[in-house]
Amino acid sequence: MQNRLQDYIPESAVAQVLALLEHDHLVLKIKQERKTRHGDYKPLHNGMHQITINSNLNKYRFLITLIHEVAHFEAFNTYGRFIKPHGVEWKRTFQRLMLPFLNPDIFPTTLLPLLANHFKNPKASSDTDMKLALALKQFDQPNNKTYIFEVPYGSCFKLYNGKVFKRGNKRVKRYECVEVKTGRLYLFNPNAEVELLN
Repeated sequence: MQNRLQDYIPESAVAQVLALLEHDHLVLKIKQERKTRHGDYKPLHNGMHQITINSNLNKYRFLITLIHEVAHFEAFNTYGRFIKPHGVEWKRTFQRLMLPFLNPDIFPTTLLPLLANHFKNPKASSDTDMKLALALKQFDQPNNKTYIFEVPYGSCFKLYNGKVFKRGNKRVKRYECVEVKTGRLYLFNPNAEVELLN
């Protein structure tokens, strides 16, 4: 497991992560990219607990996602299965588990203030924290994607599932976009990655 983890997270975090994963009933699986999630946690019927993480994440997002999912496992074990998935018990657990990793030996100094701010009240997804999400994406492999906030008003773009949209007005935080085929209105986060169409 140690050799595998070194391929996915900062090397200076490996020992701490291995210590967190030393549970007899916890299984970590690294999966192909899933468009709707970076990772997940679920208790299995045989008494085991499974965490899955997407293999395509950069090492900083992979680490955050892994600790996010370990926090689900620990909150479930500590507080029981009837807690809210991203409620106060999970938030406190996530904060406690993440704190030892928030140092310049593990994360670039450009990310540390954004992470410190995010972990004052962590959300269900770091993608909803636009500043942090954009900063983390700077460490992704280059691709031909464009952020919604960069799409010119009235221009069309395509999602991973082939659906085509036309960008409209910005609301308070999100952008109104109309699906070209159906005319239905959708709201997009500014940092959603899309393929701009000419």
